[in-house]
Amino acid sequence: MAVLLAGTALAGLAGAAQAQTAAAQLTTAGTRIDNTASVTYSVNGTNQSTTSTTASFVVDKKVNFTVVTAQTGPTQVNLGDQNAVTTFRVTNLTNDVQDFLLDPDQQNISLGLFPGSDNFDLTSLRAYVDSNGNGRYDAGVDTQTWIDELAPDASVTVFIVGNVPNQAGAQYAYDSLRVVAAAGGQSGTQGSALIATDLNLNGADGTVDIVFADDDSDGALLGDIARNGQGRAYSGYFVAINNVALSVAKSARVLADGLGSANPKAIPGATVEYCLRVSNATLNASANGVTLNDVVPAHTTYVPGSISIGTPGALGIACVVNGSTEDDDSDDATETDGVTASFDGVAKKVVANVGTVSGGGSVAASFKVTID
Repeated sequence: MAVLLAGTALAGLAGAAQAQTAAAQLTTAGTRIDNTASVTYSVNGTNQSTTSTTASFVVDKKVNFTVVTAQTGPTQVNLGDQNAVTTFRVTNLTNDVQDFLLDPDQQNISLGLFPGSDNFDLTSLRAYVDSNGNGRYDAGVDTQTWIDELAPDASVTVFIVGNVPNQAGAQYAYDSLRVVAAAGGQSGTQGSALIATDLNLNGADGTVDIVFADDDSDGALLGDIARNGQGRAYSGYFVAINNVALSVAKSARVLADGLGSANPKAIPGATVEYCLRVSNATLNASANGVTLNDVVPAHTTYVPGSISIGTPGALGIACVVNGSTEDDDSDDATETDGVTASFDGVAKKVVANVGTVSGGGSVAASFKVTID
């Protein structure tokens, strides 16, 4: 008697070999495998045959994926930066199309990834998928907040985006991307998180069981464990510059001496313009909240309403060009030009709030006095 097996699919790979097989080559979850046996025999010299009943089952879903940091070292930022980015890569190793949920977070931890300890948090932290695949975060373009219908063996870039606070002493902020496997199958609709089938129960031959096969030891420090349908990778931000090469050059120029001189002299009654030119020689960082304080010197009297702030002019010719004349009071509620100034008559002090001096940029402020 001979027994022959006939089936619509074969699945007999050894475990080690299967672990090395690309996800796209694995039998797709939900595939039905039918198998029957045929039997031939003879009775009193007469050949006979028959077939067995059909044994069937469907291939279960083996959920596996990786989450890795897709950059070298932390992202260098400056205080006050908006939409600072760290970059990650998610690869689907499941034998089916998958959605993935994205959960960015930051913890006050030190993982040894960078030389410093975490000492600040970003605000407005969120995660976006690289929708156009260019590997660069494009605000207003990369807006999808979950991974939709990722095919087996396919990868996608994910960005964590946040805002850097103006926090004195800030140096390192760690972040991490937690990824959760979710149901796929419907494009444009976010699937719900997968729930693993209880492995203590007998498999149902006609039902696709969910089997978590992910190895998440990379996330153990934050409670992530292997075979839970979740993955995590870490990155961070580094405030590399805590100071800039800011300089202030002050000069005095006699504008008029009351005698109509072509070259006016510094005689009593003459009007003198003081010019303060602020320059930032650090090209890749701005100085924010720049405030100038200047006490009016003895033997001079401040000229009311003479404070001006704006673009520096040519030295010796004009201190400020394209500038704005500021009022002397400290009530700046009606100010709309982004800079403010005031004069304290008691302390005889001029205060000019020139705002931000960008990297490589400069700004000038001037005021006038008369010689007593």
